[in-house]
Amino acid sequence: MSDNDPQLGSAADVRARIDTSKPHSARFWNYFVGGKDNYEKDRELGDHIKEIFPGLVDVARTSRLFLGRAVRHLAMERGVRQFLDIGTGLPTADNTHEVAQRAAPDSRIVYVDNDPLVLAHARALLTSTPEGETAYIDANLYEPEVILREAAKTLDLTQPVALIILNTLGHVADHKEARDLVSRLMAGLPSGSYLVISDSTATSEGMIAASNEYNKSGAIPYHVRAVDEIAAFFEGLELVEPGVAQVTRWRPETEDQTAVDAYGAVARKP
Repeated sequence: MSDNDPQLGSAADVRARIDTSKPHSARFWNYFVGGKDNYEKDRELGDHIKEIFPGLVDVARTSRLFLGRAVRHLAMERGVRQFLDIGTGLPTADNTHEVAQRAAPDSRIVYVDNDPLVLAHARALLTSTPEGETAYIDANLYEPEVILREAAKTLDLTQPVALIILNTLGHVADHKEARDLVSRLMAGLPSGSYLVISDSTATSEGMIAASNEYNKSGAIPYHVRAVDEIAAFFEGLELVEPGVAQVTRWRPETEDQTAVDAYGAVARKP
């Protein structure tokens, strides 16, 4: 991939869009999962939030593990070979394409994000097995039809696709609008496709306090929701067992099932 990939723009253009004067959710989350792609403002906010609610570090860590289990389940047990990951965030260990292609080397993955630092790292992220393909779209969650049109350049949208939206829908303040965005994306995918969502939830005073502090920081606000609001994203779909659950308790592979303020699920489009 060149430094002037038409999908992502020139490296200089992307770098020019990076604002280090205030925290950003992707960099903040990256700090919490032990990454190095963050700046002083992100670390300052992260340390402040950890003083208020240390449990948010567990949310970040366990949400990442949930992603891996969900992708492995879909690739190995459901035969899914196409993944559309919206709100990708900064690459760490076990990104969607790595998990999927370890399970099924012919998997095709499209990442979607519009954060400039994420785009800058996309050049390193865009690796693939010879049998599969990985692509990246610079697009906004609020443009479902654009996302689907661009994704169709890599994915066959007549065949099942797993739509993944992790820790992203909280940025959409209005729950009805968030549901509409998910519905429009799923409407463009065929029967047999899957929806994977997890988000932080307003299930403890600590999480609510942490969310309020985060939203005062100047970063794009993130709104924690009730569990039934997370469940509403899956209406009309067939939930995979165990349904909507804390991310640590969705098909756990270890005994680490710590209670966390984050819920997720996987569901099939009939």
